Amino acid sequence: MTTTTKRAAARRSAPAAPASPAPVIEEKEPRGARRKRETRARLLDAALRLMAEKGMEGVAINEITEAADVGFGSFYNHFESKEAIYATLVDNVFEEFANVLDRLAEGISDPAEVVAVSVRHTVLRARHNPVWGRFLIREGFSERALSRGLGQRLLRDIRNGIAAKRFVVADPFIGYLAVGGTVLSAIAAELNYVAPGASGAGMLKELGFNGEHFPERTAAMLLQILGLKRAEAEKIAARRLPVVEVADEAA
Repeated sequence: MTTTTKRAAARRSAPAAPASPAPVIEEKEPRGARRKRETRARLLDAALRLMAEKGMEGVAINEITEAADVGFGSFYNHFESKEAIYATLVDNVFEEFANVLDRLAEGISDPAEVVAVSVRHTVLRARHNPVWGRFLIREGFSERALSRGLGQRLLRDIRNGIAAKRFVVADPFIGYLAVGGTVLSAIAAELNYVAPGASGAGMLKELGFNGEHFPERTAAMLLQILGLKRAEAEKIAARRLPVVEVADEAA
């Protein structure tokens, strides 16, 4: 057998080299779909800023489109009415954040710690996104807020604490009002006095107050309102805070 024949036979008997995997081609989002998504996000962001300041009734659709730099007619490609975009904002602010709080509380068995975690994260969320916080203050006791999202979750958590004999309040609804009202007041104080650069920070110092550990102090006071002793309330409110990512976008 010649050398050439031997080489050919060796090539035939050698195992075939494994085929290279086909390159993965990422499908790009169609330009039209991307523009539609971005336009919707701009409309929601503009509506959130305006409605946080003036409420739904005080904002006109043309104000939203001008603030979003979107044509007036384009608004109706995304929302049927001003009420529709408001409802979407409420879902984003109340429902989606309530889902975030539920994820944070997974694995926490103590109803008191669940409330403390929720209160602290809500105040911190307002600190990091003041527009979100102002919208929450304005709409916090609206019918939508009470019937779904944050309102229903808070009422549920208070009832759970009463059932577990961790809270001693006799009336869950009054407990809800006490906690909810204090949280909204705390957010207002955070935005106006406590947050770095807040316009009223100087006044806070003049009155002899400070904003250190403000979310924890708020949570500790609320646990005391619900019936815990001060030492235990402060201990629970100072525990390490579970963290999940929260998108700042309104879309």
